[in-house]
Amino acid sequence: MEVHDRLGRPLANLRLSVTDRCNLRCQYCMPERDYVWLPRADILTFEEIDTLVDVFTSLGTTKVRLTGGEPLLRKDLPDLLTLLARKPALTDLALTTNGILLADQVAALRAAGLPRITVSLDTLDPERFKALTRFDSLDAVLAGLDQAANAGFDSVKIDTVVIRGVNDDELAPMLEHGRRLRAEVRFIEYMDVGGATRWSMDDVVSRQDMLQRLATHYGTVTPVDENTAAPADRFTLPDGTVFGIISSTTEPFCRQCDRSRLTADGRWYRCLYAADGTDLREPLRAGMGAEGLRSLIAETWRARDDRGAEDRLTSEDRSRLIPVETLQDQPHLEMHTRGG
Repeated sequence: MEVHDRLGRPLANLRLSVTDRCNLRCQYCMPERDYVWLPRADILTFEEIDTLVDVFTSLGTTKVRLTGGEPLLRKDLPDLLTLLARKPALTDLALTTNGILLADQVAALRAAGLPRITVSLDTLDPERFKALTRFDSLDAVLAGLDQAANAGFDSVKIDTVVIRGVNDDELAPMLEHGRRLRAEVRFIEYMDVGGATRWSMDDVVSRQDMLQRLATHYGTVTPVDENTAAPADRFTLPDGTVFGIISSTTEPFCRQCDRSRLTADGRWYRCLYAADGTDLREPLRAGMGAEGLRSLIAETWRARDDRGAEDRLTSEDRSRLIPVETLQDQPHLEMHTRGG
């Protein structure tokens, strides 16, 4: 059975957070000093995740991406990947990581059946990396990325959040680095979600601005003609190098968005901007069977009409979305809790 929401969007793509913990403190995601972590007893077990993924696939979900926090902090993660990789209903399985622990885990992840991996990397400069993340770990990330590029994955990508005056002069160097590794780079507009408590529209480098800069540097940039629900619009450089831009801030793609997010403690969000989610852990642990969970998820998705990024674009008040005080009281609003 395939379910659709009020705008005809399928429940096709699940972002699955396996932990809210992270070993970085990126300024656009976790800029404050103190955080409220989810109680460990509330975190879904691998068996519970396996059950919920089966329910989602029975409703048309074909793609799962493991996220965090930092997913490689979750103990025995390859065991979960082995469970998921065996599901014939899943046609796409991927993982996003900050790369710090990747070098030591690449072989196990690949052996478990992970076909695709994305590494978040916002700068190639050690001092900038330290300023952005509050950790001196760039060498570890680059080593992990190198290992991944040679591990036989079907796809390796690099995600780069572009912030004006911070790393917007590294568009070409990042593309060159990706080209050397045969990894596709995706530039992401700085978004006003979750813990971006210091976000400002003045800090956003738009897709059009990025394209103009890249055209000035490389020459003609050509759009890739494809019709997908993927978040990135893809382009080619004159030498054939392909890259993507995710422009949720200035040119939202809400009406094609087929993604939802499940937090590490089982709260399900239909939109990255949503203030509230549906608790799936409580009914699961109370004994609700697959049919009951299927009905709950299907009815909730059919009622969905979220267009969070579009609403923000047309908002008269485009200041930061969530104040610090609210985040301290409601940790599920944090990006590191609900997953990217």
